[in-house]
Amino acid sequence: MENYVDIFKVLANETRIDMLMWLKNPMEHFEKPTAHLSKNISEKGGVCVGDIQEKANMSQSTVSHYLSMMQKAGLLESERHGKWTYYRRNESTIQQVAAFIEKEL
Repeated sequence: MENYVDIFKVLANETRIDMLMWLKNPMEHFEKPTAHLSKNISEKGGVCVGDIQEKANMSQSTVSHYLSMMQKAGLLESERHGKWTYYRRNESTIQQVAAFIEKEL
């Protein structure tokens, strides 16, 4: 149950919710081809931190902190390629949270 508390704390911020929504359909929200992790590098894909920061219009340190919080709560996964880190949603956790809300709340 404690993990759900952490997840709800993360979701108590409009920008972090926006980030999750953007990452749901990254091709719609991040237009630059360099924003996305090439499919031939990773079948899972992902969006570069710098492009998330640009869209959020926030400092790099704030965006990195938000992404780290969301990853620790299990809502995001990351993959590092060289000096770039790419983030994507952890759909399994998101589905578990949705089921918990539907069943328990």
